[in-house]
Amino acid sequence: MCEVSSQGGRGGGGGRSLQAGAMGQVRVFYLHVLLPQILQTVRAPGQRQAAGIEVELNEIESSCEEYPLTRGFCHLISTLVESSLPVNLGAGLRAPGFQPYLNFLRDSVFLPFPTRAYRHPAEKWEVADAVLEVFHKLLRDYEPQPSDFVQEIVELQGEQLAAHKPPGHSLMFHLLNDSPTLTLCLSLLEEGVRQLDTYAPFPGKKHLESAVLRVLCLLDLALQKEVVFMDLLRESQASMLVSPLEQLLQGVSPQTRRADHIVNIGRYLYHSSSNPEASFQSAKILRRIANYPNIQNRLVGDFTHDQAVSEKLMAGFVECLDNEEAEEGTENGDEADAQQKVARIRHETQIHLLNLLITSLDLKTPNLALYLLGYEVKKPVSSTNLQDPGVLGCPRSCLHAILSLLQRGTEKRSGPVLTQQAPHLAELCYQVIYQLCACPDTSGPTMRYLRTSQDFLFSHLQHLPFILPSNQIAALSQMSWLMKTAAIELRVTSLNRQRSHTQRLVSLLLDDQPHTQRTADGESGMEEETRSVCGFLHFDTVSKVRRKLLSVLDAIDFSQDMPELLQLDFFERTQIEQVISNCEHVNEQGHTVCNVKLLHRVLVAEVNALQGMAAIGQRPLLMEEVNSILQQVVERNRVRRSLSAKRNALRSWRSLVETLLTACPADLIPADDRQLIIRDLLLDLHDKVLSEDAAGELMPIVAGAVFTLTAHLSQSVLSEQQQGAGLEVSSGFASIANSALHLILRKLLDFILCTGGGYQRLRAHLYGSLLYYLQIAQKPDEPDTLQTAGKAMWERLTAPEDGFSKLQRENLSIIESYGNSLMEVVCRDACDGHEISRMLALAVLDRILSIDRQNQWLVYVCNSGYLRSLVESLRQDDVALQTLLTPQPPLLKPLYIYESKMALLTRVAKTGQGAVELLRCGLVAQLIECQVFDMVPDSDAHRVVRDPSGFIPSPMDRYRQILLPTLRLFQVILTSTTLNHQQGAAQVLQWLIVHSDTIQSLLRCPELSMGALQELSLLTGIISKTALPGALESGGEVNSAALMEFQGHINRFQRLCLSLLGRLAGSERERLLKQAEISAPADSAERREEMEVAMQQVCANIMEYCQTLLLQSSAQAQFSICLFSPSGSEPAGRDGGRADLSSALPSMAYSRAPSLGLVMYLLKNSAADFFRFHQSHRQSLGKLQSLDQLPPDELKELCQGLVSGPGGVEKISSVQRSLLAKRRLVQLINNRAKLLALCSYVIETCLFVLWRHLEYYLLHCTPTDPKDSPMPGASLYRSRLTDDSFGGLQGSGGRVLGLSRVSQQDLDLLKSDMATGFGEALQRKLLDVEGLYSQVRSRYTFIQALVRRVRGLLRQPKS
Repeated sequence: MCEVSSQGGRGGGGGRSLQAGAMGQVRVFYLHVLLPQILQTVRAPGQRQAAGIEVELNEIESSCEEYPLTRGFCHLISTLVESSLPVNLGAGLRAPGFQPYLNFLRDSVFLPFPTRAYRHPAEKWEVADAVLEVFHKLLRDYEPQPSDFVQEIVELQGEQLAAHKPPGHSLMFHLLNDSPTLTLCLSLLEEGVRQLDTYAPFPGKKHLESAVLRVLCLLDLALQKEVVFMDLLRESQASMLVSPLEQLLQGVSPQTRRADHIVNIGRYLYHSSSNPEASFQSAKILRRIANYPNIQNRLVGDFTHDQAVSEKLMAGFVECLDNEEAEEGTENGDEADAQQKVARIRHETQIHLLNLLITSLDLKTPNLALYLLGYEVKKPVSSTNLQDPGVLGCPRSCLHAILSLLQRGTEKRSGPVLTQQAPHLAELCYQVIYQLCACPDTSGPTMRYLRTSQDFLFSHLQHLPFILPSNQIAALSQMSWLMKTAAIELRVTSLNRQRSHTQRLVSLLLDDQPHTQRTADGESGMEEETRSVCGFLHFDTVSKVRRKLLSVLDAIDFSQDMPELLQLDFFERTQIEQVISNCEHVNEQGHTVCNVKLLHRVLVAEVNALQGMAAIGQRPLLMEEVNSILQQVVERNRVRRSLSAKRNALRSWRSLVETLLTACPADLIPADDRQLIIRDLLLDLHDKVLSEDAAGELMPIVAGAVFTLTAHLSQSVLSEQQQGAGLEVSSGFASIANSALHLILRKLLDFILCTGGGYQRLRAHLYGSLLYYLQIAQKPDEPDTLQTAGKAMWERLTAPEDGFSKLQRENLSIIESYGNSLMEVVCRDACDGHEISRMLALAVLDRILSIDRQNQWLVYVCNSGYLRSLVESLRQDDVALQTLLTPQPPLLKPLYIYESKMALLTRVAKTGQGAVELLRCGLVAQLIECQVFDMVPDSDAHRVVRDPSGFIPSPMDRYRQILLPTLRLFQVILTSTTLNHQQGAAQVLQWLIVHSDTIQSLLRCPELSMGALQELSLLTGIISKTALPGALESGGEVNSAALMEFQGHINRFQRLCLSLLGRLAGSERERLLKQAEISAPADSAERREEMEVAMQQVCANIMEYCQTLLLQSSAQAQFSICLFSPSGSEPAGRDGGRADLSSALPSMAYSRAPSLGLVMYLLKNSAADFFRFHQSHRQSLGKLQSLDQLPPDELKELCQGLVSGPGGVEKISSVQRSLLAKRRLVQLINNRAKLLALCSYVIETCLFVLWRHLEYYLLHCTPTDPKDSPMPGASLYRSRLTDDSFGGLQGSGGRVLGLSRVSQQDLDLLKSDMATGFGEALQRKLLDVEGLYSQVRSRYTFIQALVRRVRGLLRQPKS
């Protein structure tokens, strides 16, 4: 020990060194020489009786009833244990250690002290205080170590003895058991509070208070160390039993027969004015106990059991919180030192009590916080009616204390005093208020009270932002909790329709007009001063002021000074970083910080472990480096806390902005103001985040806010345009000028580029923002009035540019000004980004390609290899897509990415250049190799395992989500590649043939659901353009066997399409439409519409196919092939008298040719449908033109399909309702226009097919002998395979086989049936169709000419 002391003294001057050395010598003398003589720890051989102080105490002092020697001995021990005790104390004579002294102090001094007789009553408390002082010091210096729990053996004079444990270990063991020591400590607390409650002076009061304080400190230390102690005990598996102290404290007191130990600890808070340190320790203990959820319920019961005690406890808590003399972080000076110390202790007590409330509020009810804050704990919490103190017998609670602390100074211009004087305390107060407002149970009563009695939020928000240069972190945290609370208040008042409250807060936060506040006369001259304080220096008195929300944003400094890298000479940097990360933990505020004390211990232990002369010589340098490491870590902790505070403040700011824009009634902020506010917020946010020194950690929150703001901007501009305002405003597109929109776009693109290679998730937000922004310039759907097509081409070309086109053109020029760097970032994300950012990047590419008339982006995507990369990735997606078709798919991510890719490729294919490029990249070849298309799920097998939420689609729906985008892509490619049509058609036909089994099963589909009809409408469209005899010629060199096979597939496709026409034109159509209405009655009208469109599309595709086949076979009817048999009998009528062939004879149906009567039937139905749709179109158009005069019920009915949820229509405003009704009417009108176009096309093609067949049958067909049995099916599909090609017909020789199968009777019957069907009424209808529709469309007089020809053929006399 001498050695240690002399080493310690070496650093000072000579005098200090000698003095320290001398002190060390004295200490060693006392420990090793004097103590064993005072207290006999080893008995000499043959000694019968004890000697030393033990005898003095028991025999002399007890009989004299005075204990000076015992007290002196305790003070001596206390002084000696001030520094750490030598481990080898008493070595050589006994088992080394301090244990004998501790046993004496505990068993002979402490435990008997209450029962001894005292001449001077005050001495009783002096003895207790002296011995407890030693216990406190021993436990304070004890840190549980794993070695404490292993029984070590020492050898002494040939004997094996158990070694003693450290004294702190022994004290912990006694405090964590229901031991006499703990019982005495707790009874001492009870005695102490009983004596203090008398408020009478008594002998030894000072020493009693001191003893009580030491007991409280012991309990606090035990609670603090018990977790580590018990963990080490558990790991060591030692045979030692302990109980958690918080459970022991719930035990029954032997004196009062009640479990009131914790209540007694709490009662010390009532004496905070006279005994601040005891109330501080009491608050610490209660706070530690409050962390255990299972105790809270018991505590509430104990605290409220006795009314008088309950009131006293409440008063104690309130008194501690109410203290206005408390000071935060004062430095210890010479003068008024004691006073400042007391003020600091009182402040710390407040901090502990607020943390206790914060902890308890997170636990289930009833909890201690609710009781202390004045809420009901015996009834439902939400039934609490909070009042001011004294009103309706309401006592002053901790909530009143917190509010009075916060409200001080709010009426003055300087703002709440607490935020400046005690920033951390103010932060915790705001947090308690937020938690009360955020918890569903306490929210109602709290917010009602704050709103009506206190006007709390308005009075505090008007002082934002809180500027506190000395403690920026606390100021940000205060604002953060306050803004979160304000967001809740705005949401609640909006929901409850408390319009004036909402309006008041919205105006306060968003107005840019100076507020004229009613102030005291003396303060009117402070106007200018206030302006400058709030940061309005650059405005004069009459101009606009900065919006409150923007001022708060200004107060969040986006820059952050980062600590420099460690410069180390002795330690290894990587190892030190590892040690630092091992010492990190999450503190109470949720910040990850490094435990500096623990790190210091680890580093000093490392230095002490070094041996040798060199290490001793370098020790000062090593310690200097340890210091620099610790300073660096302190700085790092500060930076982390600062960044965390900024993040939280920014998140709160964002949630407040989002609540203002989303939850508050839309009419509180007029549309034009809303756009200007969003503009200001967006520009300011971008300016801050794009500054060079902005911290990267804040970017994700800013990106999220930018996304929300852009979405609201887009929504606001679109709704303003839909209401018909602002379309041709001189300043630009809407209330917000075009120049502002351009500025927002530039900043958004700068933000995307500055994120560089990293920040993938962040860019997802920015891509979403960009999509919302580009949506602003997207022209909304216009109703198809059927008149627009009549406009002359010249009129359309010379029309002035509208606002949408202008903005779109300007947007594109801004995007193109960023050149390849932007293209590179977006394309790279689209190919290999994170899943969400990949989908959004693909969507951005899609959107830009759709407005890029010059095709610059398309050229870049093609030339840089990104398009090929996307195309080739489809093959890799195949395996992932196959897993999606299992009954329980793992994740739907691959499906969403695939859909995004296909949407982009479809957009690329919409230009001829893009379609050719896709074919060149081998798109179809990649899709041919995908096996997922052949994995059609069984539609019945998986009906049982449907997702109950309805979010995950059924396997069949998932299959369609994979197939339909591919079919759409093929359709677009076939439409775009007009010049290279043959090449595209041949490749797509190859895909059809490779997957022919699947295609045929889809065409045979027994149950025609909506999904199946969508499949068929796309499939038949593709087949009609590809499965043609000429398509095979462009396939290059193909041998004749392969050609035969291909021809077989084509013929099969033809037969299946014609049989499908039989089903959809016939009786099945009405049945399907009725079924759709029954299956989904809620949205039956929409389902019916969709099905009608799909069925008409399928019929139009198949009739187009028939027309193409007829035209390709020959230009003249004489040599044309025949697709329909010469029979005029029509399928079953609308009411479904009998099933059509396809359902009656499935095996036959696909091999027979349908009759010509089917075409006639389709023609009649299409003509009837046309007039039905035309009338509906006219009605909807009339409603749209007189939307203002529509009755409310009709408006509701129109909105029904567009609003989800029960009672959704009632909740929306009338303006919103009329906008939705308008959108629905435009939808209806455009649907009807589409149906009219399809009906008109079906009518034209039916007439053409009818004419070609009738011309052949009635003019060129030679009937056979009537006795030959007619077999219509075989002749009509004969293959025209010849050695040289699949070319035209072989003249009349090719018809011989077919001609021999049609009898004269068949032809006569055909003619009479057709003449009956094609009557005057139908002809008039067809001519009306032309007059109503085709006149303003294309091919005028086409129907007229065909009707004339067919009529002529049917009127011809028999030859």
